[in-house]
Amino acid sequence: MKHIEVVAAIICHNKKFFATQRGYGPMKDGWEFPGGKIENGESPENALKREIREELSTEIEVEKLFCSIEHDYPDFLLTMHCYICKVKSGNLELKEHEAARWLNKNELGKVHWLPADWKVVEKLQLIDK
Repeated sequence: MKHIEVVAAIICHNKKFFATQRGYGPMKDGWEFPGGKIENGESPENALKREIREELSTEIEVEKLFCSIEHDYPDFLLTMHCYICKVKSGNLELKEHEAARWLNKNELGKVHWLPADWKVVEKLQLIDK
């Protein structure tokens, strides 16, 4: 089975988390934490900064690794490294996503998360942020 390794930004501001809705591909319309694939020779943190710059025209500060999740999708195994981040500059302009929302901890369950991202949501709901 194909193995894909990605990074995701858990962007936090005023006790809310930034969620995006996919605008393309087989998982279109599912909600996720923004991010993407790590390129050869790239650190996870630099990959995340690059992906957020490309997808959201925003510079972020990567604060710390929150968790790493593995999920078996039908066609591939996903490993997703999720980092707590904050916006340094930019306005989180949607270039690839069809929608975005700021959600507090109690609202996280109100959108249809992709399966791997749902595992992250479950962990977020257990912390006191």
